[in-house]
Amino acid sequence: MSPSGVARPPLQSFQLDNGLSVVLAADSASPTASVWVWYRVGSKNEWPGVTGASHWVEHMLFEGSPRYGKGAIDRAIVSVGGELNAFTDTDFTAYFSTVPRDHLSVPLDIESDRMTRALIADEEVERERTIIHSEREGNENWPEFRVEEDLYALAFRRHPYRWDALGHREDIARMTPAELRGYYHRFYGTRNAILVVAGGFDPTAIAAEIRERFSPLPATGEDVTVAEVEPPQRGERRSELSGPGTTPYLQIGWRSPALADPATPATLVLDTLLGGETRMFSAGAGWWRSAEHPSARLYRVLVDPGLAVRAASDFRPKFYPGLFTIQALAAKGVSLDRIEHEIERVVERVARTGPTAQEMEEIRTKIRRGAALAYEGASRIGFRLGYFSVLRSPEYEDELYRAVLRVRAEEVRARAREMLRPEHRVVVRYTPTGEGQDD
Repeated sequence: MSPSGVARPPLQSFQLDNGLSVVLAADSASPTASVWVWYRVGSKNEWPGVTGASHWVEHMLFEGSPRYGKGAIDRAIVSVGGELNAFTDTDFTAYFSTVPRDHLSVPLDIESDRMTRALIADEEVERERTIIHSEREGNENWPEFRVEEDLYALAFRRHPYRWDALGHREDIARMTPAELRGYYHRFYGTRNAILVVAGGFDPTAIAAEIRERFSPLPATGEDVTVAEVEPPQRGERRSELSGPGTTPYLQIGWRSPALADPATPATLVLDTLLGGETRMFSAGAGWWRSAEHPSARLYRVLVDPGLAVRAASDFRPKFYPGLFTIQALAAKGVSLDRIEHEIERVVERVARTGPTAQEMEEIRTKIRRGAALAYEGASRIGFRLGYFSVLRSPEYEDELYRAVLRVRAEEVRARAREMLRPEHRVVVRYTPTGEGQDD
């Protein structure tokens, strides 16, 4: 456990001459080992015309490299009893394989082969185009996806956070294989990659194997810094959507601080106060979906009295300023006007009086518990180390954790008063037509 109280295993970090960063977290008792490769490349690095390229490249890295033909990567991992997957976000793309510890060389060989040498053949790009179109269409059937996509498009007018990682439908239809290969060769490579190995292994032996496999790779990967700066929002922005489903739904968003911003600790506490959990230090919430909790302010005001079937807040810090959101699914017969009015009352009260002493103590207890449980299992260790490494550094978690526990009630009140202003919000409401189903 680190001195801060976060239950992180001891780390060994180094960098190869070609720029590849390596983080090792060995646990001699673990029967499995997890290999993660994080690229500092996500939808933030795209531009109009190639939106969705990062997600498309994610797919293509499973579709052929010099030593692994189409389908061979999946077969290699599954044949040794492992599991694998990948995901794309605004700030990064991540690939992982978790295998029995005796087979750790398999995912290391795979990642060294496809890091700079993915084939991205024309015929595979066209085949994958159909799959990505289907993925996009499937997501469009869910009100939550449509609302969130519209929310970010309203909130950001210049910064590339304004489009979803899936990309625009017209860009998926238009992008050429040559453009996709160009995007891959421009950004993906050793300079923008972080290799994380967690679980059961000998760190000396694995460090030597990593140097042998990855050192010959060329130093590639252009700067991924985003130059566009989103201007301040001047006035509320609104949108009304309708479509299949049976449950009215809304999201409200406010511009939120980046991960390294001094305002982030108080914002994480505010998220826990309103929604009941914070993804950063959570014992129960899934990383990709905010959780609810009966003690949370939103739950008590909206779910307990039967006004909503779900109500939560969400703050997942990004490399650049993102959004702090509140979302609610209305109960049968309850209007979105009523839901929005009650949310306004909750926000106004927090900005006026802040959290109570009891709430602050409960929040600190939740965060301590979440930090103690955050590093259970090789896959979770690899995820967490990679997330902090790609946005800052593994050790930054200690600094953030200590800062969150030092937050005072007055700081939370001030943060709510400054951030959650009516003139700074973006509101998207979804009215169902009664057909289909809800998420």
